[in-house]
Amino acid sequence: MIKPWVLDSGPLGRLAHPNPNEKVSLWLSAELERGIPIVIPEIIDYEVRRSLLLEGLTRSLARLDQLKAGLIYLPLTTAVMLKASQLWAEARKRGFVTSDPHALDIDVILAAQTLQIDGRVATENVRHLSQLVDAVRWRTAHT
Repeated sequence: MIKPWVLDSGPLGRLAHPNPNEKVSLWLSAELERGIPIVIPEIIDYEVRRSLLLEGLTRSLARLDQLKAGLIYLPLTTAVMLKASQLWAEARKRGFVTSDPHALDIDVILAAQTLQIDGRVATENVRHLSQLVDAVRWRTAHT
């Protein structure tokens, strides 16, 4: 079975630029041509979108909406949030800290969404995410 790619904020942010980074665009096109599902998790849409809104980057927001309409969008669910809280607590017990104890930890929510669909994360943040799920630098990620 082919595992879908779940986009982290690094590659999604690069793709949302009105003139997307050529390398990430080529990677995305190649994976889609291979028939690999590409997923935008809601928590990452939130992370990228809030930054674009803060900076007033309307063209990037429009591009993000286009990507959301053209790729697979994975909404948050109660089950995902329950799994995220479990992952967070287990990581803390192992001494693995990804954020301030009082912060909303996007990495564990992303991991829970990825586990929900048995996917793998295309990211620039392999060190943290690989402690939780299958995570690969998007620049070297191939099926």
